[in-house]
Amino acid sequence: MEHIEEFTSEELQNLLGEENNIEIIDVREDEEVAQGMIEDAKHIPLQEIPNGMEGLSKDKHYILVCRSGARSMRAATYLDEHGYKVANLAGGMMKWDGEVVF
Repeated sequence: MEHIEEFTSEELQNLLGEENNIEIIDVREDEEVAQGMIEDAKHIPLQEIPNGMEGLSKDKHYILVCRSGARSMRAATYLDEHGYKVANLAGGMMKWDGEVVF
């Protein structure tokens, strides 16, 4: 099994400040996302990832986010197995110290 790359909150914030092909996918539930999410993140709840995959591009690099990093790692592993370029936000939103939007 391939190792999924993980980014810290600081690393991700630095990446987002650059021009690149990164998109954030937030796999939390609706009520969790209502408490704030990373700006421009795409919300696809974990159980919808298999169906939501077809809207994703294999040319982009996706960083998956959840509350603590466990669900997003499952989603990242699943997408990785289907040929997508993925990484996980280590510690999830609990460790995110960047801005959030509501």
